[in-house]
Amino acid sequence: MFQEQRYFKRAIVFALACLAILFVASVGSLAAQQEVKAVLFKEANTALQAAKKVNAEVLAPRNFGEAMKHYQEAEADLQQGKNLDNIRTKLRASSTAFQKAIDATRLAEVTFTNSIKARKDAQFTESSKFAMPLWTEAEKKFNEATGILETGNVNDARKKANEAEKLYRQAELDAIKTNYLQETWALLKQAEQIKVKDHAPKTLLHAQQLAQQAEKELTENRYDTDVARSLARQAKQQTKHAIYLANTIKQMQGEKQTWEDLMLAAEEPLQQIAEETDLAASFDSGFGKTTNEIITYVTTYQDSVDRLSRDLDWYQQESELQEARIAELEQQSGSQAKEKSALAQQLDMQAKTRGVFAKVERSFRRDEARVLREGNDVIIRLVGLNFPSAKATIEPQSYVLLTKVRDAINAFPESTVSVLGHTDSYGSDEKNLQLSNERAEAVKQYLLANSKVVASRIAAFGYGESKPIASNETAAGRDINRRVELIIHLGAGGPN
Repeated sequence: MFQEQRYFKRAIVFALACLAILFVASVGSLAAQQEVKAVLFKEANTALQAAKKVNAEVLAPRNFGEAMKHYQEAEADLQQGKNLDNIRTKLRASSTAFQKAIDATRLAEVTFTNSIKARKDAQFTESSKFAMPLWTEAEKKFNEATGILETGNVNDARKKANEAEKLYRQAELDAIKTNYLQETWALLKQAEQIKVKDHAPKTLLHAQQLAQQAEKELTENRYDTDVARSLARQAKQQTKHAIYLANTIKQMQGEKQTWEDLMLAAEEPLQQIAEETDLAASFDSGFGKTTNEIITYVTTYQDSVDRLSRDLDWYQQESELQEARIAELEQQSGSQAKEKSALAQQLDMQAKTRGVFAKVERSFRRDEARVLREGNDVIIRLVGLNFPSAKATIEPQSYVLLTKVRDAINAFPESTVSVLGHTDSYGSDEKNLQLSNERAEAVKQYLLANSKVVASRIAAFGYGESKPIASNETAAGRDINRRVELIIHLGAGGPN
């Protein structure tokens, strides 16, 4: 009996050991498969991310769908251990289709500017939740429009997109009324019942005025809901704010708290933020000093993140070029290695471009421009270029900034330049598009008149309110969105 138990235990130990070996082997096999996939799918993954970034899934569904079909087939084939050459063929087809989708997206952005804007506005108001039938029908029409555009039929695509735009606008309007105004009026009624006016009269009055202004905007500007939506959202927030203030004040009165208690409580959140940023909060002269120190910390951190992100892009590109150059040298004979190849020249150009980019970036103050890099493009976002309201006149105070822009363009003599105008969402779509065009054209003409840049190298485009980089729901965000950007497309000749 004892002997049998010993054999049984040994059998269990042996079985567990076998399972452990199988588990380790399977993990190792899985890791190896993942490594193979990372190498095989690198180009296709890059193309997929680029397509997603420009929203190709929505704006170019046919090409994007075809690309995903090839991609998923390649994934399945790899998992089943099928022929690698066939997998590579499918991945090449996938990358090609993703690129077609990206190209089709660019055409869609130009062709469907208003309907894309209407769709974004409808999304913002949660129309899919508060106006589902209209949203669903609008999505169907828009999907048909993008599909038609991919076949090359621009006129029919525009007609279908216009139908979608009307449905999106109606869905947005219904959602504003349901999501914001109906709830706001219900909250205002609740505020009246619990006598919020006795404790927070100013905030409550502000909420009431915002709700009334929102309803007026919806009535008078039926086809431009941006202002109405913003007012309705603010009205809802301020009503909730008034109720919160009233409840808090009543609680403080019940607990017999003093003004000192209130001021000390107000300091606590700022104190916590300061501690997280390793700052010593000081309130001996109010909130201003600590607030400014935190803002400085945040902006410095943002700049550092931007710079590190750009450096990472440079290093990745240089690393790929270096690897390719090493492989090239290994295949060359001694005499061939002495000749400077295209790859070697590209490496030199990369280093030179990086140096010039850094010099251009340093030439602008933070309140003048932000200098970014995206692929082979240098983007100069002119945050300090201000125009008079609703005008496209370049004021004398902008001359110094535009001189720096001219010098930046001259640093890349083989490049071409795109001047892009943008507005916030307030005002009609058509007027915003026209104003953005006029401002971009004004900058272009100034540069042509005050530099040696030839007209063939520079083009101007207006995008209106269609490409925001901040929220249009706040004054600060709208100020950021009213901008002119220059994109310097680097040529083969590189920088000076």
